[in-house]
Amino acid sequence: MRKDIEIPKAENVHIMAVKEWDKDFTEQQWYIYLVNNRQDEIETVLVLSRGKSEDRKTSTLRHGLGNIKPKTSVKVEFIPTEVLGFTNEYLVTFFAENKLFERKFTFGPNSISEEKVTALPVLESEGILAK
Repeated sequence: MRKDIEIPKAENVHIMAVKEWDKDFTEQQWYIYLVNNRQDEIETVLVLSRGKSEDRKTSTLRHGLGNIKPKTSVKVEFIPTEVLGFTNEYLVTFFAENKLFERKFTFGPNSISEEKVTALPVLESEGILAK
């Protein structure tokens, strides 16, 4: 039965926004990273991303990231400035410890901005952690 299925919450896995130089656009752009801050490898990592505002929404994107080693990060996607005013959601699922883990991360409207940048784990750079 559905109520008997246990899906534990993913701990020590993070979604972050980091501003980096983009040589194609020749300016600083925001990128989304997934960070595995766990002590073990996470397998078959899938990230679903979508954004919405009061009257508009983005396409739903699915990213298959494969396996991610402990204490490493993987670039998920570029996030255009046009959708920074949206609520942007990232649903992460992966296998570890012979279990399926999942977690939803959210960036609120206008929460990705230069004024909200802090130090980030693993990446050794500055950016914004999703909640």
